Amino acid sequence: MAHTPVTLTNARVVTPGGVHDGWLRVEDGRVAALGSGEPAPGGEGRDVGGSWVVPGMVDTHIHGGAGHAFPDADPEGTGEIVAFNRARGVTALVGGLVAATPEDTVRQVSALAGSCDAGELAGIYLEGPFIARSKCGAHDPDLLREPDTAEFDRWLAAGRGHVRMITVAPELPGALELIRAAVSSGVVAAVGHTEASYEQTLAAFDAGASVATHLYNAMRPLNHRDPGPIAAALGDDRVTVELILDNVHVHPGAAGLVFRAAGADRVSLVTDAMSATGLGDGEYTLGDLRVRVRGGEARVVESGAIASSTIVLPQAVRNAVEGLGVGVPEAVRSASSVPAAALGLEGAGRIEAGGRADLVVLDGDLTVRDVMYRGEWVA
Repeated sequence: MAHTPVTLTNARVVTPGGVHDGWLRVEDGRVAALGSGEPAPGGEGRDVGGSWVVPGMVDTHIHGGAGHAFPDADPEGTGEIVAFNRARGVTALVGGLVAATPEDTVRQVSALAGSCDAGELAGIYLEGPFIARSKCGAHDPDLLREPDTAEFDRWLAAGRGHVRMITVAPELPGALELIRAAVSSGVVAAVGHTEASYEQTLAAFDAGASVATHLYNAMRPLNHRDPGPIAAALGDDRVTVELILDNVHVHPGAAGLVFRAAGADRVSLVTDAMSATGLGDGEYTLGDLRVRVRGGEARVVESGAIASSTIVLPQAVRNAVEGLGVGVPEAVRSASSVPAAALGLEGAGRIEAGGRADLVVLDGDLTVRDVMYRGEWVA
């Protein structure tokens, strides 16, 4: 179906090659051209007044929002999560699951695969169950188990090609074999929820793991004689490091160190958001665990552990710019092209001629003014 061409003028466009000052034209759901000076007449024109025009953001680690959770395996609820995020500038989501029974995991993966087939989700992410009990965070420790390639194969079959990433604790028996199996199947292996040593973490990266799950959180801490997974991930150029930048999970001083050590092109901003996102304080669930939200901070009722965040990805971009001094283009890349590239999400997180017209217009204070998805403005 043809769409009316749209030209955005007086724009600061964040592209893979840098910032383009000028205009951007959208035709038939794609970026037709970028230019300077006066654009060719025709179609709808919109002067954005010097605002930033950035790629639709990409959240590769998110569990829910708007009162719904991906582990619920409810297609209608999944659609609500997607719509909630899309209206706020996040145009690609990878649905995140938490530790569950083998039967429930297969059921959840199968349900989310249907949402992927429908084009709502960009993939499926399994954060458990092959993680360390001592670093379980908001995962039910009774549902954790050792890596099992046969179980992983069942997930792949249920996912019909949509499983994108799995987190594994490298120190567990069979972890390296699982990582190799994942990578050979086209699934990104991430290191997280782990007590792994520096050496064990490097072995996981050598086996093909390429992401560090929400750096600092639920992993062995950094020590000058026992550097652990944090130093291993920051020092390895093969690795993309996730960062939950909600000013709860990670202190700004520690977050700034990540940007300085790894560089924005290796930092993937994620939310790890749960069903409470977009709602008020109260009691919710994450998987089978009860989570209480107070002042926007989510914690597991039984253990007091930080559960998930309640932010949407553009807030992480603002926190990076305003709190850490990261440049707008760099912070935007960390929320768009970096996570998209880390998980191989073709067509997402980039503004370029011929590419998908998933665009976000940001005001001067980096709040979302307008969102375009596949060439259409989102109400």
